[in-house]
Amino acid sequence: MAKIAFLGLGVMGYPMAAHLKNKGGHDVTVYNRTKAKAEKWVDEHGGEMALTPATAAAEKDFVFACVGNDDDLRSVTLGSDGAFGAMKKGAIFIDNTTASAEVARELDEGAKERGLGFIDAPVSGGQAGAENGVLTVMCGGDEATFDKAKPVIDAYARMVGLMGPAGAGQLTKMINQICIAGLVQGLSEGIHFGKQAGLDIEKVIDVISKGAAGSWQMENRHKTMNAGKYDFGFAVDWMRKDLGICLAEADRNGAKLPVTALVDQFYKDVQQMGGKRWDTSSLLARLGK
Repeated sequence: MAKIAFLGLGVMGYPMAAHLKNKGGHDVTVYNRTKAKAEKWVDEHGGEMALTPATAAAEKDFVFACVGNDDDLRSVTLGSDGAFGAMKKGAIFIDNTTASAEVARELDEGAKERGLGFIDAPVSGGQAGAENGVLTVMCGGDEATFDKAKPVIDAYARMVGLMGPAGAGQLTKMINQICIAGLVQGLSEGIHFGKQAGLDIEKVIDVISKGAAGSWQMENRHKTMNAGKYDFGFAVDWMRKDLGICLAEADRNGAKLPVTALVDQFYKDVQQMGGKRWDTSSLLARLGK
């Protein structure tokens, strides 16, 4: 059993922290910007609640974070009540936020200066993956630090991999989102085309999903897409944040992402349709305007 702090109890962090407590058997202290959510978590799962990241992180072996963006991450780590200033020497900070590779490298350097370990560990699998404890975790950091962190991360994951030095986890998550964006647009166009052609979409998907066109998106989203329901996963606002990170990194490293840039603009259209909180499969709704 390890002493753990978890910072950020959103739709992902809330169940992830619960798996660390209930499946992992760890001693968990939680912090959330909205105090009521932390109180609710403690009522449901036990453990303790802290009023600041620093208080949560003090004397812990591992500190996890799953917050909104780079600025949120800097706030909970380097801010006046940030975790880094309170963590004991040798403790490890594990960041599950989808953020930039730049901030991961910055925090890795700051952690090393303080005698701390750091792993950037963004996740894939959505809310359902978090709730079921079957997330894919893409890690960046030192191998020795990763080896200490992995058995703890395993509590909410089905796949945990070290992709390279600090920032490599975030870069891998960017590739994940780039691939998803193209897949969802392709699936949306396929369903839209099939409807326009008067085909039975369920029959079509039943056949083509068994061949080269098959994908997780097709298997898990075609029914709700066909029904015009878009409340089943990762929100458009979050996807645009992630694609913005991908496109900014591509500007830095010279990668060409024409399809990603186009799909990002399609998601902007969906936002303007009122679909900010619709799931990412709502690209289909745009085609049906």
